[in-house]
Amino acid sequence: MNRTSAPSETSASGVWEDLVTTALLGTDRRPAASAGGSAGAGPAREAPVALLDAAAVETVRRRAGLRPARAARRPDRAPADPRPALPAAAGRRLALLLADRPGTGGGRRGTSPDLMELLPQWLAAANAHGFAAPPESLPALLDAARGRTDLRPAALAFAGPRALWLARLNPDWRFALRAAPGGGATLPDPDDAGEVERLWQEGLFAERVALLTAIRTHRPAAARELLAGTWATERAEDRLMFLDSLRTGLGIEDEPFLELTLADRSRNVRATAAELLSALPDSALAARMAVRAGACVALDRTRDAPTIVVEAPLECDTRMERDGVAAKPPAGRGERSWWLGQLVEAAPLGTWPGRLGGRTPQDIVALPVADDWQAELHAAWCRAAVRQRDPVWARALLGAPSAPEAGGPGAVSLAERAKLLGTLCAAERAEWVAGFIATHGLSEAFQLLGVCAVPWAAPLGRAVVDALNIARDAGSYPWSFSGVMGLAERCLDPVEAGRLDGLLAVPDEREDASPGAGGYWAEAFQRLMTTLRLRAVMADELDAARHGRAPAATAAGPGG
Repeated sequence: MNRTSAPSETSASGVWEDLVTTALLGTDRRPAASAGGSAGAGPAREAPVALLDAAAVETVRRRAGLRPARAARRPDRAPADPRPALPAAAGRRLALLLADRPGTGGGRRGTSPDLMELLPQWLAAANAHGFAAPPESLPALLDAARGRTDLRPAALAFAGPRALWLARLNPDWRFALRAAPGGGATLPDPDDAGEVERLWQEGLFAERVALLTAIRTHRPAAARELLAGTWATERAEDRLMFLDSLRTGLGIEDEPFLELTLADRSRNVRATAAELLSALPDSALAARMAVRAGACVALDRTRDAPTIVVEAPLECDTRMERDGVAAKPPAGRGERSWWLGQLVEAAPLGTWPGRLGGRTPQDIVALPVADDWQAELHAAWCRAAVRQRDPVWARALLGAPSAPEAGGPGAVSLAERAKLLGTLCAAERAEWVAGFIATHGLSEAFQLLGVCAVPWAAPLGRAVVDALNIARDAGSYPWSFSGVMGLAERCLDPVEAGRLDGLLAVPDEREDASPGAGGYWAEAFQRLMTTLRLRAVMADELDAARHGRAPAATAAGPGG
């Protein structure tokens, strides 16, 4: 049978190829022999019809001759999600938010809220309530997370185990497997020593990172011992990632292991170990750095006013390099200032009051510094305050928000101020930024607003709205404030919506105002108010089921 069927299959393939060739060349140039001669026998106008008839017959023959393929294995059932179901109103809201994705026909128009920008906030609230994602929303949710990496952690937490099930069936969603701990594998119980050891010895790199991170969160010593057991056999790039996981729960108990890693053959590993040790003020490395930095910085009392004098290191010896000091400076930096900055950054901030006459941090940063070393010294103290999470030094370096140039002597850039603010509690951050805005306006506030907790505290929210109103009345170029306006839509407390009613009218344009500025401001404030009211409704829809009541009235307008 095989010997007789092969020629037939070859012949059928040849017939089809002949028909395709004729269709490409045209029947007037190449009559189709497989059309039974009818293509060339009748008038020329009948040849195309004959070709199509022959192709139809051959198509039926080819389909009828197909051999059935082996049936694919049916996928396993999707895992159950034990979390409570999302309330119906919140489910409809999620569908609207997901429908506003780029490329789905949605998008921002006029006074309409930017729904996609509200999705991260909605996901955070849904996760806080512990709701499960509706199964029908999972494809759109995964598509949204695929396009925006910032959405992935919250989206995958909300999607739950079924997202991983779907990701194994669709290559477009494989990112979910990579983002999930262990590629979606279930991690063993930290108390199951046998399974923990097996996965640590045999698992893939992502699984081992996830395992180490999970154990470190609950049992820091156990995670450190697990890593120490295989440290000598790990690859350099893997050692760096594993070492970075020790930031969680970092304590003085980690010092012996970190001291050993200072001798690692990888420069990056040594630098990370030194950074971790310098974040422990009681560590031996911190003490060594204190001695080195203290030898470089002193108080000169012989001048008219007490003055800090600096004598930067003359060399970077091997012991300094072992403790994490990089010998070669970046382009444009002098060697000695580069070494000094690293020593001061790694020295415990508690070194300086005793070294500089028992002064407080605030008094120390107010002292003059001789020979133009002030910027370098204060910048290093800024980095030390951030690394050591020291709010007292952070306040001293920030200074009063109403100070000239809006910062203390050490806060030489907005980026540094933002990092220093991150060491303060949420209420204090909001208060400082509100004072900054009240004095200096919004032109430099965007980066500082980004470190404030959401929703913004009432004083900060009022400061932002007042500053926007002042900018509008001054005829300022409106588009330069679009970034702050977008932040306000996501971060203002919805209760502030009532304060916007007086800002919705189109103001009379000043002669020196940008053309059309008044209309833009009115539209922007209308969008801000609509967005705040929508956020209030979104929160109510999620909160209603928790308290066993129906949601309040839905928001009007787009997305409502």
